[in-house]
Amino acid sequence: MTTRQARQGLGIGLIVLSCLSFSILDSGVKHAMTLAPAAMLLWFRYGFQAVITLVLRLPVQGRTLLATEHPRFQVARGLLLLVSTVCAFFSLKYIPVGEFTAMVMLSPLIATGMSAWFLKVHVQRLSWVLLITGLLGVVLVVHPGGSMFTWALVFPAILVCANAGFQVLTSRLSGADDPYTTQFYTGLVGAVAFAPLLWYFWDGAALWAHWPWFLLLGISGAFGHLMLIRAFMHAPAPVLMPYIYTQIGFSMLLGWLVFAHVPDTLAWVGIGVIAVSGVANALLVSHPVTARVTARATART
Repeated sequence: MTTRQARQGLGIGLIVLSCLSFSILDSGVKHAMTLAPAAMLLWFRYGFQAVITLVLRLPVQGRTLLATEHPRFQVARGLLLLVSTVCAFFSLKYIPVGEFTAMVMLSPLIATGMSAWFLKVHVQRLSWVLLITGLLGVVLVVHPGGSMFTWALVFPAILVCANAGFQVLTSRLSGADDPYTTQFYTGLVGAVAFAPLLWYFWDGAALWAHWPWFLLLGISGAFGHLMLIRAFMHAPAPVLMPYIYTQIGFSMLLGWLVFAHVPDTLAWVGIGVIAVSGVANALLVSHPVTARVTARATART
């Protein structure tokens, strides 16, 4: 095994670990929403990420941790993730974890379309076909007449669009700012945005009684994003992207173990369609990039 293959293998392991952390976060949110105000949970989730990033990276990077070439993009990215998180909280209140995760996995497909619209990136015709196929998968998951076909579907719809915009901005910032800087500002923007709401929603008794759940949300959110950063330090996005769909499997398993939920037949088919469309798109997008990297490596030898 070459050094490059070993690094890519480590990157794949880290992104799978990140997906597991996010599945734990979603399952924890679904339960914690019954124990404490959502505003408190959201503030703690983002505040923990900002503080832990500052504690771990400031001694290593110093003031460079706070340096950003695009402060407006950092704020916009943080706000888009905040909108995604708020919608995720309310989605999980009404929607099972597995089906919710499958719908969220449309985000990379939508991001591909947004990249074509906003960043003028060339998108292959097959990618558009896969996007439409993924949307049909969502229709199967939430099929009319099913238990999920309610007004609450507006939350995952907004979430997917906000998360796709978040991914586009992440791509825009990836070559400009240090990834730990982006990690810090993401947590800071969310914590600052929710701080005023604590005046109205603070519940000290809930925090004292259920502090392990607050800690679980903070750790799983921060750890998931940290593993995501580390994964992209070891392997390129085209190699890693197909593996983000392991989150669907983790979420289905946790939904069964924690909430005793099993999707119906149409939902299973829809989840499969979304996963296959997403993985196919990731492989399709990665092919020309992989070809260019291989060509450059061959030219150097």
